[in-house]
Amino acid sequence: MTRGLVIGEALIDIVERQGATEHVGGSPLNVAVGLARLGRDVDFLTHIGDDEPGQRIIEYVTASGAQLVPSSAGATRTPTAVATISDDGSATYTFDLEWELSGTPPVAPPLFVHTGSIAAVREPGCWAVAALLDAYRVSATVSFDPNVRPSLIVDRDLARERIEHLVQRSDIVKVSDEDLRWIDPNRAPEWTARTWLASGPAIVAVTMGEQGALALCATGEARVAARKVQVVDTVGAGDAFMVGLLDALWGHGLLGADRRANLRRIRLDALSAALDAAALSSALTIARTGADLPGRAAIDAQSPYPPVRFPQL
Repeated sequence: MTRGLVIGEALIDIVERQGATEHVGGSPLNVAVGLARLGRDVDFLTHIGDDEPGQRIIEYVTASGAQLVPSSAGATRTPTAVATISDDGSATYTFDLEWELSGTPPVAPPLFVHTGSIAAVREPGCWAVAALLDAYRVSATVSFDPNVRPSLIVDRDLARERIEHLVQRSDIVKVSDEDLRWIDPNRAPEWTARTWLASGPAIVAVTMGEQGALALCATGEARVAARKVQVVDTVGAGDAFMVGLLDALWGHGLLGADRRANLRRIRLDALSAALDAAALSSALTIARTGADLPGRAAIDAQSPYPPVRFPQL
């Protein structure tokens, strides 16, 4: 088990800010591509069309070093998302997509399986996603990022139920404070995150924009301040954070179902290092246009510490 598996939507982001530009996007796609750019072996299962935009996505994924799972190009059309960028760099989205799963996952069990965003809540594909996570959980670490898209959600209560079910079945959860406020507007985000931690995950990481990030685990909590960068836009910021977190935990030897007990006992210094790596990955991404996640050389060049090869724990 040396490969990761990412399951979820891929689409064309049409970014509107003083004119329209197009980028390959989708939260799970960004995670797969980001990990591949860091030299990690990753398979990506998605649902795109056999059309020109779909071909762009295929070329983009393979150019990163990730592998597209066969039969992922079975949609009637490739999804799109219009991202409107405000003056502060934040983005709002309007989507045109369908979400199903018809591809065949890898035969070999993955080291980890990650999903999130639209794939977790939109029918009919969300049912297949949940079933795959349960099937792979016996061999793989499960990670999840709700990355809520309110404009696509018809039944808020049902979406919350699906999100909370996946949280309970996950080992690693990354979520923004904005998402937590949408999920439970009557509670402080940190309170909801602590409730989630008690429901099953080994780690719950919360991104808080300019306030930095927080990660909770059984042994305590770690916090990191936001890095000072010139924000171009925030497209892909959370996905880059997820990539940095998974990459660091991979380096610590904490991924895979056989490492689940060790992940639950993660030391706070290791969690702090992973959180710092995630924050750096996110900062480098928001300083660029679109979800252009950094490669290993860019990460190493910006890190104040020499590259570390963590021991197996």
